[in-house]
Amino acid sequence: MTDSTSATPRKRRSNAGRTTIRQVANHVGVSAITISRYFKQPDSVSEELRAQIAAAVAELGYVPNLVAGGLASASSRIVGMVIPNISGPIFANTIQSFSDILSQNGYQLMLSSSYFSPEQEENAVRSFLGWSPAALVLTSYFHTEATEKMIAQAGIPVIETWDLQTERAPIQIGFLHQDVGRMAARYLIAKGYQQIAFVTNSIAGDFSALDRRDGYKEVMAQAGRISRVFTPNAQQPLEAGEEAFKALINSDKPADAIIFANDNLACGALLAAQRAGIRIPQQCAIVGFGDYAIADKLYPSLTTIRPPATEIGEVAARRILELVGALPEPDHSPAHFHLQCELIERESS
Repeated sequence: MTDSTSATPRKRRSNAGRTTIRQVANHVGVSAITISRYFKQPDSVSEELRAQIAAAVAELGYVPNLVAGGLASASSRIVGMVIPNISGPIFANTIQSFSDILSQNGYQLMLSSSYFSPEQEENAVRSFLGWSPAALVLTSYFHTEATEKMIAQAGIPVIETWDLQTERAPIQIGFLHQDVGRMAARYLIAKGYQQIAFVTNSIAGDFSALDRRDGYKEVMAQAGRISRVFTPNAQQPLEAGEEAFKALINSDKPADAIIFANDNLACGALLAAQRAGIRIPQQCAIVGFGDYAIADKLYPSLTTIRPPATEIGEVAARRILELVGALPEPDHSPAHFHLQCELIERESS
């Protein structure tokens, strides 16, 4: 479903507000040629001056224009997308559906991964904007201050996906991650489980997983239960899931149900349970998030929460094409699209 209470955004902002190279030069107190040399031949600029220019670029949100000469004003048919992890199966359907609709309408996807690093996302955004794309798509809303400034001055449609923060200016297409944690906790409480734990992602920067944790903690508090949150040290997801499962099942009060931040972690727990001879769900229920392709093929099959991954890509692509004039724009298009997740009950619970 969509939230249609917000006003329709304007089609395409002008580039009048975009920071220029001369503004950066004036801010540092050097010539525009020096700033240009900083980007093209950084070793030709002193280390001290490089630091001053880098600070000014971040403060002003400057993006160097990488499109040469007369091409700079050309209408780009490239759309940039930054996601946390290209190899992660959770984003695969979003990328595919987004790319399919773009290509059907003569546009192409340019993809980059931040690997859950706001700083890497900032670098990707700066690079993308330098090529004057038709639009930009980001994942969630956890950005650096420099990224916030760049997208505010971008002069092109900017969409944030996989989350919902309706007070933000960019178009939002996603869901509330807190609702995912709430859904999983309420489900397990209703099934009669008592010692319900939550396992976060061991990868630093996965702030959406922390939002899911907060939703779990909220429901546990409302039910008069004590929250149990475990963060594994292992970085590989299967190893991290195994580590968390062993720690929680062998504690003084063994968990009888565990919610994992994603299906990869949950898969690691299921494999660990098999090796240890622990029956799932009789001794401990397991719930994941993502509904990866392997989830229904595991033994026992994995109960999980399915995000609207394909729909996110479809809605984002169509909204961009409407905003750049490639598709007719509806009379009343919402500024924010509130999509829904679905709990998929299988054998692990």
